[in-house]
Parts: sequence; C-alpha cells; structure tokens
Amino acid sequence: MTVPLRPFGRTGVKVSALALGTMMFGERGNPDHDDSVRIIHRALDAGINLVDTADVYSQGESEEIVGKALAGRRDEVFLATKFHGQIGTDPNHFGNSRRWIIRAVEDSLRRLRTDHIDLYQVHRPEEDTDFDETLGALSDLVHQGKVRYIGTSTFEPSAIVEGQWIAARRNRERVVSEQPPYSILARGVEREVLPIAQKYGLAVIPWSPLAGGWLTGRFRAGGAQPETSRGGRQPGRFEIGAPENAAKLAAVEALALLAEQSGLSLIHLALGFVLEHPAVTAPIIGPRTFEQLEAQLDAAQVRLSRDVLDEIDKIVPPGVTLSSRDQGYHPPALEPARRRRSAA
Repeated sequence: MTVPLRPFGRTGVKVSALALGTMMFGERGNPDHDDSVRIIHRALDAGINLVDTADVYSQGESEEIVGKALAGRRDEVFLATKFHGQIGTDPNHFGNSRRWIIRAVEDSLRRLRTDHIDLYQVHRPEEDTDFDETLGALSDLVHQGKVRYIGTSTFEPSAIVEGQWIAARRNRERVVSEQPPYSILARGVEREVLPIAQKYGLAVIPWSPLAGGWLTGRFRAGGAQPETSRGGRQPGRFEIGAPENAAKLAAVEALALLAEQSGLSLIHLALGFVLEHPAVTAPIIGPRTFEQLEAQLDAAQVRLSRDVLDEIDKIVPPGVTLSSRDQGYHPPALEPARRRRSAA
C-alpha cells in the first residue's frame, strides 16, 4: 500500500493525499517519544510525505519528536509547522508580529533539527497585527532560505483574499495553502473557503476530518462515553448525552449505518468524503497510537459512489455545520455539485 500523490496547489510540489498530523505526540497525547517516532516512520514507509506540526503542540515537544523521527529522512518529507500560539508565559511569545515570528522560526528549526521549513503557517489570524507585517516577516524568511512556502490555518474567506491582495500589491510572498476544519459534520467551508482556494490555486489540508473523534465509530447512541484526550480538555463538545450534541449523534448514527451498507468503516467513509472535494489536497490524520494510524492509512484508496455522496448530503447538507455551540440557524445548503471531485 502506497498513499497516492497530489499537487500541492500550484507550487509544483507533489504531496501525499493524506497528511500526518502530530498534535497527539507529546504530553497532550502520546508522551512516549520512541513510540511516536515509530508511528511517524510507519506513516513515511506507507508513502505519507506531508508531516504537519506546530510549535504550540505540547509546547514544542511535538516538534522535538518530529525532529527525532526525521533524522536521516528529512529529504523525504514536505515538513509543515505553525506559529501563533502562546509559548511559555512571556506576553510577547505569541501572535503574528515580526518580532515573534523571527524568534519562533529559530526555535522551531532547532527543535525540528533542520535548516529549513517547507511550509510555515500562520496558525490563526490576529486582529491586533497588520497582516502585511506578518507577510513581510514571512517573505523575509523565504528570501533567507529558512522557509520555502507560507500558509494559513483557519482563516476567514475575507482574510484569505486579503492575503492574496497584499502579496500582489505589496510585493510579498504569496500564501499557497489554507488549513481549515472540514468533515462531514463541519461543512461550512464548502460555502466560501474551498471555492476561494480553488480560485487562487491554494492547496487545502483540512484538519479534524474525523470531527475530533465523532466519526471514528466510538461515539454511538446508547454506548458508553468514550475517554479521549480531547474530551478531557473540552468535555462539553464530546459528551454524547449532552442535548447540544444531539444533532451530531443523530448524524453519526445515520452515517454509521450508511458506512455499513456501503462496506466501509465509518473512518473510511469520513476520510473518503473529505478527499472527494476537488479543492482538497490532503486531509490531516492525527493518530495517537499505531492502531489509529493503521485504521486510516488506506483511506486514500477509497472512492465514494454518487449514491453514497447523495446519502451523505441528505444526512448533513452541503455547506452546513453541526455545531455543539450553535444548534440554531444554519444557512441554506449548497448544491452538491459544488463540492464533488468525482463520482463513480
């Protein structure tokens, strides 16, 4: 089994159709460095060449683990990391300012044991910092050879367009990718973010394609409450008995039945769905264990039929997000044709 390759936007780079996310390596997930390294090596051996981390994951520990794992294999990997989150207690060790970016990149390079980062991403937007300041600092890093490409994560459509505008008119390096949340249960980005990415030729590497674990098969009506690391940090969002999660649980039950009828695991149905969108480059899988990795590795081979896609649209309409925080108004659904890569 080898994970197939896809174009990374219009950069000319080819990356695997699944990206390995490393948020769960370190204190907040799997604290065993040797075990985490073995998981990373298994992913690389299976053909994954896009590895995504962030300085804020376990306060740099995840980057350190990735650095250990890539020793002797760095050239095989398109390495992505992110900055923005609070590191330590210093109030200026945070955000999107030039001052912090210049410091943060050096710290990431040291932890990752490399002299360059292939994709350096703004982890979240920041209203207090002029986006031109951020792009100016990132452009300097590209010119210095410390960064190859720059990207964003969880940006609003207007901010994505603003970044393209600034690059064109202020002679900055262009953002080449966006990392949005996207799953069957969270389809809001189909409305504007994904069409904008297609318009500007951006690579899209969605996070949480399994909806934080809701689409793993562990969250079922009448079942025991799963113990998860995310549930420990955000109990309200992952409590199966909570009224605000009723719509999610009902959708999961319908999707589990659809997966069974289609001869698929729920995980494969969920990842196959995200992979079907023509704007998507590579959804990020974030395993904590070997078993979790193995359950997801061959999802890139899954192709969903038109009938299955139509049934998914009936369960969660295109462009709609089922949110734990807002079970009220949802915008009208999109036409299904706006989101499909192919249908057998």
